[in-house]
Amino acid sequence: MNTSLVDNMLKPNTLNTPQDSTTKIEHNEPLPQLQIALRQASPTVSRLPGAGPADSNPKSDNLTNAAASNNRLVESLAGSKIFREYQQAFAEATGLPLTLRAVQSWQLAHQGNRNQNGFCALMSKESHSCAACLRMQQQVCDGVNGVPCTLRCQFGLNESAVGVKIGKEIIAYLQTGQVFFKAPKPEQINRVLDQIKALALNVDRREAVQLYNETPVVQPGEYQATIRLLQFFADQLGVLANQFLLQQKDAEPAQITRARQYIEAHSQEDLFLTVVARQAGMSTSYFCKRFRKVTGVNFSRYVSCVRVEKAKNLLPNLNYRVSEIAFEVGFQSLTNFNRIFKVIAGQSPTEYRRHLFTNLEQGNERKCTLTPTSARKRFHPNSNRSTTTHRRENSTMATAPILERNSPYAF
Repeated sequence: MNTSLVDNMLKPNTLNTPQDSTTKIEHNEPLPQLQIALRQASPTVSRLPGAGPADSNPKSDNLTNAAASNNRLVESLAGSKIFREYQQAFAEATGLPLTLRAVQSWQLAHQGNRNQNGFCALMSKESHSCAACLRMQQQVCDGVNGVPCTLRCQFGLNESAVGVKIGKEIIAYLQTGQVFFKAPKPEQINRVLDQIKALALNVDRREAVQLYNETPVVQPGEYQATIRLLQFFADQLGVLANQFLLQQKDAEPAQITRARQYIEAHSQEDLFLTVVARQAGMSTSYFCKRFRKVTGVNFSRYVSCVRVEKAKNLLPNLNYRVSEIAFEVGFQSLTNFNRIFKVIAGQSPTEYRRHLFTNLEQGNERKCTLTPTSARKRFHPNSNRSTTTHRRENSTMATAPILERNSPYAF
């Protein structure tokens, strides 16, 4: 390394940032003389216990409880076997860090990760640059609005976030990055040294330059394909989060458990409140109160959630029309199915199916078309077996979430 790159201080040049139709990429301008505290970076920190008068506010307490509940859920996801195995495979395939971060988390995403960028790890040791990284991290996550978001930090590294959702609510972010899209030039390195000097960071400049040049360089197209794969995984984590919520049965009465099991087993049939209450061994009025208190939703909404989750499992199968799926999972009209599906999932069944296969088409770089009617008939030859029976044998039982009271994603 030429020592002039360390000793000379040149003015920074703006880098070109690649654009992609599915990922929003912005440039985060340098922040000279940055003086950001955690409280400034996170207004919601004031709602945490011990933060002053806000503690006595019931709404603030509800938000704090909801955030704590969400953090516990994300911790369960991060400790799950499926996430740990995917994280390891992702690191081996790309060499990049992958972190699952709760919405209300105010810690650096990749801190302690063995694949963390060396330059980023060095910068995180200084309070000024650490605060800047936290702000950058929050900006990336805030930029997730239906599609992944990629931003470039003040030092020229690119960071990305993908939302993990339950229904329409984002509960966590998958974060990766700390990469270049093109190798840094001497002007860019001098820009970084200028910023280190301006922030009065107590770091060895030669070590910083060495680590900076060791940052992985990834081609934009390859990087965007990696982010699309993360989107698929985020969708799977959303399903897993539903299952975890279902397993959170602390202090759940046995009667409610029996009722939920009955709903799950008979969701494709007409379900009447009086019948389910009888299965639970309760009066109808008392069952309504207890069911709402335990699950966080009323009876009809819970049944709709179960049916919509089963519909999501069938929609990727192009041998089924949307109307067939609607009746298969228990809805009595296509109009009602479309309306309730959109309320719960945030988009219509057709849009949900199109979104799945649009992502698949982009990920595999080949066109994916619907199965023609003639091909569909080959999958359903004329036989004495009823179509409904055939579908039920091939469908996967889905689960609906148990939503805690005051949950940010409760209906």
